[in-house]
Amino acid sequence: MCLFTLGIDFKIKTVELQGKKIKLQIWDTAGQERFHTITTSYYRGAMGIMLVYDITNAKSFENISKWLRNIDEHANEDVERMLLGNKCDMEDKRVVPKAKGEQIAREHGIRFFETSAKANINIEKAFLTLAEDILRKTPVKEPNSENVDISSGGGVTGWKSKCC
Repeated sequence: MCLFTLGIDFKIKTVELQGKKIKLQIWDTAGQERFHTITTSYYRGAMGIMLVYDITNAKSFENISKWLRNIDEHANEDVERMLLGNKCDMEDKRVVPKAKGEQIAREHGIRFFETSAKANINIEKAFLTLAEDILRKTPVKEPNSENVDISSGGGVTGWKSKCC
């Protein structure tokens, strides 16, 4: 069975970092063009954005540059960005070389991981890394504060906990 995003999917994931519970709000539009105007409004409040392309689909990779421009135009200047090449478990169907993902990430000064939602490869690592990067930038409000609320994703993730 293949699960994919129709419309906008919203999830909350709680992780613990540096003794603090971090609530990640994840908005997933699967990069659907019809939600372009909605996703640009999500950028404004986002502290982190994961851009995901499918390594078996060249068109999804070609759209990454457009999404990066949208982030530059609509997101806060200090938003953390991350690029993920998903479906790395499908090496036999790969059409986007890993080097291309690494190159665009390097050009934009952002982190890059290859992931597989289906095989659970680098998923937790990607979320924790983004949360750590955001936390590093977040000023401490109170010395005893135990909860930090950060929003991840401008709605462009394109993958979920289960995928095709």
